[in-house]
Amino acid sequence: MREAWRWFGPDDPVSLDDIRQTGATDIVTALYDIAAGEPWPRADIRACQDMIAAGDRSPLRWTVVESIPVHEHIKMGRSGIGPYIAAFIETMENLAACGIKTIVYNFMPVVDATRTDLAYPLPSGATALRFDQQYLSVFDLFILERTQAEKDYSPEEIRRASDIFHAMSKQEKATLSRNIMMGLPGRMTDCYDMAAFKQALAQYKDIDRQQLQQNLYYFLGKILPTAERLGLRLAIHPDDPPRSLFGLPRIISTADDLEDLFKALPSPANGVTLCAGTFGSRPD
Repeated sequence: MREAWRWFGPDDPVSLDDIRQTGATDIVTALYDIAAGEPWPRADIRACQDMIAAGDRSPLRWTVVESIPVHEHIKMGRSGIGPYIAAFIETMENLAACGIKTIVYNFMPVVDATRTDLAYPLPSGATALRFDQQYLSVFDLFILERTQAEKDYSPEEIRRASDIFHAMSKQEKATLSRNIMMGLPGRMTDCYDMAAFKQALAQYKDIDRQQLQQNLYYFLGKILPTAERLGLRLAIHPDDPPRSLFGLPRIISTADDLEDLFKALPSPANGVTLCAGTFGSRPD
């Protein structure tokens, strides 16, 4: 096993020298300034590799990509998605040419890993990302005011959410909204605003779980042959958190979901990211 550290690029407050001090030897990162649906140029990949490996300190190397973002049109199964799939394949080919063979991706609609707090204080003085279902319900019911959101919550959950909402300051509500709409990390280049977030949710109103699953299988059917030819490992990241959010379908939340995926598309290139945050939060 190689010990790797997730690094969000030159603007990450955790520097490469900080990472070296942990004893990590590998870096997990992505080209965060390139929007979903655009291919990653080989020159940009090499430049990032050189930045990570530069200097005379303990060597680091970029060995895992997390993530290549999947364009929303692919997830929605829209017509005309060929260029987006071709761009994903081109990125895989360029990464393979640079020696990077492990690629994380996900198929979560609209938002990627969702958190209600991006700087939750720990007893050690460190901060961490945090998801609190109560605050998610506050946002969904009383800030986003999603149509029929109340059907997804019990009367007690709605009452608690109401109490929390009315006790929050205007700034606390704004911070909560920004944290959730950030859509870490697959949004990549920016954060949704409220109007764009509502519009993105509305685009999925006619897409159910079965349709989203079929769209994933179609996408993988197109890219897996290239991954196999190049010796790549594609590792789908499970839903985080592993439950429906904002009425959106989720299709990689359970062991059964993974069993369905691997039965439908058996391939040495079709793998999974073993996210402790996802699987550790489900006793089943």
